[in-house]
Amino acid sequence: MTHTTQVPPTRLTWDARLWGALLVVCGVIFLDGLDVSMVGMSLPSIGADLGVSLSSLQWVVTGYVLGYGGFLLLGGRAADLLGRRRVFLAALAVFAVVSMLSSLATNPELLIAARFVKGIAAAFTAPAALSILTTTFHEGPDRNRALSIFTTCAASGFSLGLILGGALTEVGWRWTFLMPGPVALIVLLFAIKLIPSSPRDETAGGYDVPGAVTVTAGMLSLVFAVVGAEGAGWVSFRTIGLFVLSAALLSAFVWIETHTKHPLVRLGILRKTNLRLANLGIMTVFGAYVSFQFIGTLYLQNLLGWSSFETSLGFLPAGLLVVLLSPNAGKIADRIGTERMVAAGMVFFVVGYALFLRIGEQSNYLATVLPTIVLIGLGFAITFPALNMQATNGVDDNEQGLASGLFNTSSQVGGAIVLAITTAVIGSQSHGVTTPSGVLGAYKPALVVVTGITVLGLLLGLMGLRGLKGRRALAEAEAAELDAVQAELAEEEMSPAA
Repeated sequence: MTHTTQVPPTRLTWDARLWGALLVVCGVIFLDGLDVSMVGMSLPSIGADLGVSLSSLQWVVTGYVLGYGGFLLLGGRAADLLGRRRVFLAALAVFAVVSMLSSLATNPELLIAARFVKGIAAAFTAPAALSILTTTFHEGPDRNRALSIFTTCAASGFSLGLILGGALTEVGWRWTFLMPGPVALIVLLFAIKLIPSSPRDETAGGYDVPGAVTVTAGMLSLVFAVVGAEGAGWVSFRTIGLFVLSAALLSAFVWIETHTKHPLVRLGILRKTNLRLANLGIMTVFGAYVSFQFIGTLYLQNLLGWSSFETSLGFLPAGLLVVLLSPNAGKIADRIGTERMVAAGMVFFVVGYALFLRIGEQSNYLATVLPTIVLIGLGFAITFPALNMQATNGVDDNEQGLASGLFNTSSQVGGAIVLAITTAVIGSQSHGVTTPSGVLGAYKPALVVVTGITVLGLLLGLMGLRGLKGRRALAEAEAAELDAVQAELAEEEMSPAA
């Protein structure tokens, strides 16, 4: 009888070149955090300068999110097919150029279009970066450590973006759009030297362009329906038509994926419970936070009269907490598991957003706002790296790009949909409102929506926790079977000697 045993992967030597490649890959998530936070700080100034209404203003964020989320699956597929390094470098170059061109936009339409194209570029860099990381670092302590650093860089970009966004907006909001361009070029120069080449998968087949088109168009229709419902009416022909169109396009996407020879998404990958829960979890986390930042920025600047720089300082403690705490996430995951981390982090989010409902027309920052900011920081420091680990654990190397694309797509889709809903809620409550109490009354129902979304995230976290006992029992049974096989092998080796 022949027995095969699983040999755990050899731990990597963290030399200078490996560190360099990791930090270059982390530069992409750093840029993403930098861009999101800087633009968030400048939204009120953009609205005032270009004469953009609230419903249109959210498209500066949503345009990027839809370009990002709509093409992430295609980006992940391209990374697997063309080679991760090639896709990473090309998309990063486009990101840099479009960043600088977007600062020249003279009307909202051009600005939103530039943000959409920039999001598409990010849709190719992000899955390529994450799949480079997950194929370079073996599943286990090495990968958990690398993903913790990855999260730290995201938080660092977000924190720096808050400060830069607030300061640069004081000079002119266009600087917040220009700044990521030179940073991307610096990352690109280091990437050319440090990112190892990856072979093109010649056997993986072609691209699923119809799938990419239908899923992107379906999400666009859904967001347009939600955003426009406040003006056209929820039961209007336009709104219902867009919802029906969205459902038809997304159904067509599922049909295409089950019938095409080379699907954009191998739907079988969604049978992995950990990946499914991670994707649903990040939808609630990112969707709630993007919406909270949008509401919080409007509240602090438009109602309390804070400057953009003061607003950035108000949000800063959350980013600093993630920078300080997330490097230890890998060690925590090794000790207690990602499921417990996700559940605990979701509790922080729920309590934090619920506490923000106490805001008033003249709120005290330390007593009313800061507790929420601190709890959000704690939630991100624990939850985001844990969800990253869940989404990629147990996935074969040739599908790491797909898994990364699915995870990032879920976060961006969550951001687009929840932001559209909260903006519609604010818009429906703010018609003809000019008094501070009226404006506050428009913000609070949207905050209730944000809190409700995080409650859904907590329920998902508890579902993962519920299945933990069974998965651990299965792992222990497999370990016991492996020990028995090894003992039997040892006896067979000793028999001739006896």
